[in-house]
Amino acid sequence: MCRLMGYVSSEEKSLEEITGPSFAEFAALSSKHCDGWGIASEDKHTSTIQLAVEPAQADHSERFKELATELKSDGALLHLRWATSGLSVKEGNTHPFIYGKYSFIHNGGVVPADSLDPYVNPELLTLARGETDSEKYFYLIITEIEKHGEVAGILSALNIIKTNLYSSSLNAMILTPDTLYIVSEFIQERRPKGEPDDYYDLFYRKDENGFLVASSGWDQIGWTPIRNHQLLAVDRKSFEIKVHLIN
Repeated sequence: MCRLMGYVSSEEKSLEEITGPSFAEFAALSSKHCDGWGIASEDKHTSTIQLAVEPAQADHSERFKELATELKSDGALLHLRWATSGLSVKEGNTHPFIYGKYSFIHNGGVVPADSLDPYVNPELLTLARGETDSEKYFYLIITEIEKHGEVAGILSALNIIKTNLYSSSLNAMILTPDTLYIVSEFIQERRPKGEPDDYYDLFYRKDENGFLVASSGWDQIGWTPIRNHQLLAVDRKSFEIKVHLIN
């Protein structure tokens, strides 16, 4: 299981700048979510993605601290990994995953991972740099986007999993040059043992700095909760939010 953060802004900002003083509290969640960290930053004007991943605990990593402070972008995703049982801690399994103009992070599980294979374009499976269910979930989304377009494709991928496969949470963020997509879709009773009721909850903050969204477990006073079974599409220019129901 993992912690997710994503943002889009009108100006280039670092993770620390967009989040504010409480960023250190979010980073401290890596004491449990300690199996790797990754950042994908994407310039909306050039569609260029910069990817940095490391199979190490974020708040013990000098590279993480440097990038969180100095890497500036008008859109980025941050992932703190707590590896699903049986999946190794290595760079290839560390989120985010990227394909073309798309960056992706996930919190949850679809098990077994190979149950996704029949629904994914086989050519995409050959591109995998690891063996996680999360990467295959991403490629399922890409498979469906290529058939139906972005919103309809994401919703189609979610429906395939919900109808045919076993999952705990499909919470995810997908960043494109135009849109930040946020998936809130989970089964609370399947959260990790011992975790609080709000473990899978997502919250966002929208202000003059832009739009910031993140997993629970730290100071999010005044943030807006995202309901379960919703797909949010945040326009990167206007920060307008469109809500799509997940059936």
